[in-house]
Amino acid sequence: HQAPPATAKRPVSDSYHGTTVVDDYRWLENWRDPQVKQWSQTQNQYARRQLDQLPARATIRARLREIFRAESASYYDVQQRGGQLFALKSQPPKQQPLLVRLPSADASDKAVVVVDPNLVDHTGTTAIDWFKPSFDGKLVAVSLSTGGTERGDLHIYDTHTGQQVYEVISGVNGGTAGGSTAWDIDGKGVFYTRYPRAGERLGDDLNFYLQTYHHTFGQPPSNDHYEIGKDFPRIAEIELIMHRPSGRLLCTVQKGDGGQFAHYLRESSGRWRQFSHFGDRILQAAFGPNDDLYLLTRAGAPRGKILNLSARTLDVAAAKTIIEQSGDTIVNSFWRAPSILATATKLYVQYQLGGPSQIQVFDHAGKRLAGPQQPPVSAAGGLTPLADDNILFETKSFVQPPAYYHFDPKRGTTKKTALATNAPVDMRAIRVVREMATSKDGTKIPINILLPAGTKRDGRAACVITGYGGYGISLSPSYKPYYNVLLERGIIYAVANLRGGGEYGEQWHLQGNLSNKQNVFDDFAAVIEHMVARKYASPKRVGIIGGSNGGLLMGATMTQHPELPAAVVSFVGIYDMLRVELSPNGAFNVTEYGSVKNPNHFRAMYAYSPYHHVQDGIAYPPTLMLTGDNDPRVDPMQSRKMVARLQAASASDAPILLRTSASAGHGGNNSASERIAQLTDAYSFIMQALGVGYTSGDDSAHR
Repeated sequence: HQAPPATAKRPVSDSYHGTTVVDDYRWLENWRDPQVKQWSQTQNQYARRQLDQLPARATIRARLREIFRAESASYYDVQQRGGQLFALKSQPPKQQPLLVRLPSADASDKAVVVVDPNLVDHTGTTAIDWFKPSFDGKLVAVSLSTGGTERGDLHIYDTHTGQQVYEVISGVNGGTAGGSTAWDIDGKGVFYTRYPRAGERLGDDLNFYLQTYHHTFGQPPSNDHYEIGKDFPRIAEIELIMHRPSGRLLCTVQKGDGGQFAHYLRESSGRWRQFSHFGDRILQAAFGPNDDLYLLTRAGAPRGKILNLSARTLDVAAAKTIIEQSGDTIVNSFWRAPSILATATKLYVQYQLGGPSQIQVFDHAGKRLAGPQQPPVSAAGGLTPLADDNILFETKSFVQPPAYYHFDPKRGTTKKTALATNAPVDMRAIRVVREMATSKDGTKIPINILLPAGTKRDGRAACVITGYGGYGISLSPSYKPYYNVLLERGIIYAVANLRGGGEYGEQWHLQGNLSNKQNVFDDFAAVIEHMVARKYASPKRVGIIGGSNGGLLMGATMTQHPELPAAVVSFVGIYDMLRVELSPNGAFNVTEYGSVKNPNHFRAMYAYSPYHHVQDGIAYPPTLMLTGDNDPRVDPMQSRKMVARLQAASASDAPILLRTSASAGHGGNNSASERIAQLTDAYSFIMQALGVGYTSGDDSAHR
């Protein structure tokens, strides 16, 4: 094992509420400094020397390529317009998904490509952020961004010729607040979100202050009409939905990423009216068919209830409760994936059941009706309206690939459509078990355990555990064929549903955010201990893997319990909690983590901040941290500083590596080849650390 490159310490002191904090590696924050770029390059070379010599690497890469190439087409974000469907289609070996148009969900063979970003950019780094077809389906608005930046410009395409038409509108999407668009009913213009242009704001503020404008095609974008947003918070995120029958525009505003929403309605006359405020706990609004709106609220109902509101009066106090709170949680999904869909006579609602999710059906008076059939331990979503109250919805599980199903409420039938992914690997022999770990304070934490065929519970197996625990995001069952690289070597894979997520409603989220964040780390430690105590895994052979807020989880777990994981792989993680809010997207995270300006938040954040809890002389486990130069969500400096500190402190000779990719961002828009390269490094690293070989037929997971 080679010693890591030395990193100079240049201490800087800060005082927070009377506490002095010394930061030895502040200088690594400045990416404009050539010395920092040189340091990063040296770390990359060091990491490559270690990673490239891992014995199983070539076999793992070949297997991953095989799995990615064998994956058949998959479809998502299906939208219905003008009697046809539009969808994003992932089609290996293409680097990026394409936008297609098709006559129906059963005619995938007749899909026509409308926009192929792989032809726009042969490097494979241009991605579709999102799209919205016009009501007649003749045009489509598409946000395109490059290099994982998520900084998107709006392009308009003719859906029949695939030709770009009209003007390009710049700066409609970003990695901080996202972006949105909504079509005029006549298709002659669009409402859209945009970030400030140069000169409108200074410096960092160009990543904030999202506002809504209207563009008429054929006019220069400089003439576009401002609509709303100047009074919104600096960290506003906006989604726009147009209601074709009434011409009303719904504007949903989220304040940062903490789950606080406000709602506005624009009449066709141009008048805007606000009908909910950030403190009201109304999370979502959906247009109904009768000049009304359905609202998802958590006011007095932490698991959610649904109100019916007149769109004429917009008097929330007079709104009628249609669906009362139940034992399950109504999903709140901001961004283009409604969890409430009102059709002519039905109301479709997506419920979260502690990890798995399901679609339930009601009439407009709130009476429960028979719903679609779903596989066990599965997730459902992607509600898309069709004619006659029929819908398409997507379902997937840990072992079944995603597919869209057609539900006909009159006939009570649930039928799989042609919008289905064929399994690139057969995972039917994998058994999925759900168990509960007991956290430090007695809370029961669900674990989804994927058991390879023939697993013996003898306390000798290797195991990889993942978790997230934040932002009210639920880790629902999801089909990841690349898990098979681990499973087919006998490694158990476990997915933990930690507090901070949305698995059991608002209280579950609030028990794991702000000053309660430590609960999330306690939950994850309890899950690791459960897997060992129940003899699923050997105490010396548990690897942990996570990304983003799940990267914070990795950092906190290894600094609080360095003896628990035998290996750590962390993607695009957050580690220095005292500096996170200074990065553009960090400001959006304040609603979730808190701010150092608040003394209570500071104390909580400083108490768990991974970077500040690395201790000299501790034997830290083998650790691989991965980041991308263009990450707009988590500043790569977080990974640089954490790795520098760990390398200087660790008493073990276990490798601590930093892998930085020049052509990658936070993950969502990364090319297929970048994803294969990252997983190759992650899996060969973790298998080496857990003592699992990768030769055909070996049983080294039980060594």
